[in-house]
Amino acid sequence: MTSIAAITGGASGIGRGTVKRLLEEGWTVVALDVDKPGLEALRKDFAAHGERLSTQICDVASAESVTSAFGDIGRRFGRLNGLVCSAGVLRIGALDAMAVEDFDRLFAVNVRGLWLSAREAMPLLKVAGAAGELARVVFLASISGLRHKIDSGAYAATKAAVIALTKVMAVESAPHKVLVNAVAPATVDTPMVRPHLSPGSNTRYRTSGTSPLGRIAQPEDVAAVIRFLLSEDAGYVNGAVIPVDGGTVAAFVPAGVQR
Repeated sequence: MTSIAAITGGASGIGRGTVKRLLEEGWTVVALDVDKPGLEALRKDFAAHGERLSTQICDVASAESVTSAFGDIGRRFGRLNGLVCSAGVLRIGALDAMAVEDFDRLFAVNVRGLWLSAREAMPLLKVAGAAGELARVVFLASISGLRHKIDSGAYAATKAAVIALTKVMAVESAPHKVLVNAVAPATVDTPMVRPHLSPGSNTRYRTSGTSPLGRIAQPEDVAAVIRFLLSEDAGYVNGAVIPVDGGTVAAFVPAGVQR
């Protein structure tokens, strides 16, 4: 039986990379995103996978939109084997100067939207778990939720909240054989981050560093770990937050140290 995954934020970045990885491995994938042109491009680029890829407009900040999207998934498939909550936004600024609208938007998408998606997906995941099938949830946290940065305090707070949700939901869902974990990437080369990396952009964004491996992450680096957490091999991994950062937060490297 084909495994079925729903991926929020599936039109770009880590979400898109995860869509690609799962399709290549035979999954049926429903990509959810508010970006209609991005979803159209996704369907075009992955047309070779045929009906195993479907897309749906979904604004995770809207309870009505999320309920409608997962209701449709339930009617079509009756179950879910995997949920990947990759939808997210980034706002930069010192906490004492950030606009209320930016602060609220961060929490509406990164925390509330993630929780809404998991809440609506959970009955479908429990169906799969009860049948002895894969039943997995992977949240997108961030290294910033573990090691906070100035000018990204509100974003870091949303990712710390994601980590808390991961741990509590993992324990609450375990009796239903639904496993919940998170990945915590450092800086990833995605459309959300890329404008802040351009020379002269002056957005006050500070990367998590190029990592001891000498580069920032690509979406496929994170998608590979997400794929592991969705697999049978991760059958005893629950409530974990896995850094995907090339060792960025493993140890502090003082300025000026030659390596």
